[in-house]
Amino acid sequence: QVQLVESGGGLVQPGGSLRLSCAASGRIFSINAMRWYRQAPGKQRELVSTITSGGSTNYADSVKGRFTISRDNAKNTVYLQMNSLKPEDTAVYYCNADVTRSSFVTNNYWGQGTQVTVSS
Repeated sequence: QVQLVESGGGLVQPGGSLRLSCAASGRIFSINAMRWYRQAPGKQRELVSTITSGGSTNYADSVKGRFTISRDNAKNTVYLQMNSLKPEDTAVYYCNADVTRSSFVTNNYWGQGTQVTVSS
């Protein structure tokens, strides 16, 4: 079984910063792409950023220049550094990953989500 556990959410003022972490655990052989999604109240879940196993990244237009995704393959962990936060960044942030287990079966997994609230 594979688990993704996010941490680092919270309440921050506009213009502030937060760093989210997502650690994968379980019988993992390798992790391919890792992603951050977010879902604001009353809205559909949207893809925020992706990082491949090789370190290539991409971002939603709404966060380009403000958010940075990174990963530590030795720790099976992905990070999202969020700077210059805006009220419209308020959402539950979810980690997502394509994980190949020790059985060499690849599945897509989700974390439980962490709340980010940007408000004065």
